[in-house]
Amino acid sequence: MPSKAEDIIKDLHAGKYAPVYFLQGEEPYFIDVISDFIEKNAIPEHEKGFNQTIMYGKDAPMNAIMSNARRFPMMAERQVVIVKEAQNIPGLGKEEVDTLLLNYLQNPLPSTILVFAHKYKVLDGRKALAKELDKKAILVKSDKVPDYKMAEWVTSYINSKGHKIDNRTAAVLAESIGNNLEVMTNEIGKMLINFTEPTQIDANHIHRFIGINKDYNNFELTKAVGVKDVIKANKIIHYFGQNPKGHPLIPLIALLFNYFQKIAITHELKGASDQDLARTIGVNPYFVKEYRIAAKNYNLGKVIDSFSYLKEADLRSKGVNANGMDESQVLKELIFKIMH
Repeated sequence: MPSKAEDIIKDLHAGKYAPVYFLQGEEPYFIDVISDFIEKNAIPEHEKGFNQTIMYGKDAPMNAIMSNARRFPMMAERQVVIVKEAQNIPGLGKEEVDTLLLNYLQNPLPSTILVFAHKYKVLDGRKALAKELDKKAILVKSDKVPDYKMAEWVTSYINSKGHKIDNRTAAVLAESIGNNLEVMTNEIGKMLINFTEPTQIDANHIHRFIGINKDYNNFELTKAVGVKDVIKANKIIHYFGQNPKGHPLIPLIALLFNYFQKIAITHELKGASDQDLARTIGVNPYFVKEYRIAAKNYNLGKVIDSFSYLKEADLRSKGVNANGMDESQVLKELIFKIMH
């Protein structure tokens, strides 16, 4: 069973190192956090010249990696060998190459910390190498955080930094920034650097330090549509129209499509508990009430009509039957058709 990245990070901060790490998966954030920590902290700075080796996959045959891993540290307790972009190691996945690492795993050198940063893909779990890494090494699978779990992740991350954030503000951050963890942590970092004491993060903070308008954002748009607040929805899309690069049309159409999908499921599961509905549509239970209100405001027939309006807007955004309309006009017409 692959180890959780968060658990490995805790061990590293406690000074607990293992002989072999294989970090893999589509989400590069945790792979970078773990490999960067080892690179910066596993051995003292003055020892790195002789005892820290950084290799890059496409230029690092497995036999060369193994040769470095089997070398003893020079006048030091241990050495570090990090293979970045390990997904590009020549022949990785082929038996003759995998066997070299398999043999090393049977008796890894205790004085070496060997790290593979294998990004954007995973080893074939059916093959011997993946199975052996799971038994003999620290195998970490770094998955993308699903969109519907991003608000929860934001809350947890900010809590880990000694601050707090309410559910709505976390949701605004998640909707506005998306699930790229590197971008998200950079933006949160720009904000948190301004606080010297534990702080309750609110909409004013993300407006001031990150630049996400507390009143005019994706999250507030879907909420306004859901409660049929026509005036607010029009104010938001007018604001978006003033800054089209910051609010491109195609992601907004995808956002609204996903929103109406969740409304459709809410209709289908109208007798479900809040917890069951939240789990099925992939939202925090805190927001279930808003989806139930939206389902009352948009009957199933109107939801189906909205899907056809969204499809039409998507085609127009790509130049089909656009009739000279720009993105802001397409969005304005879309919101009008949905809400009337």
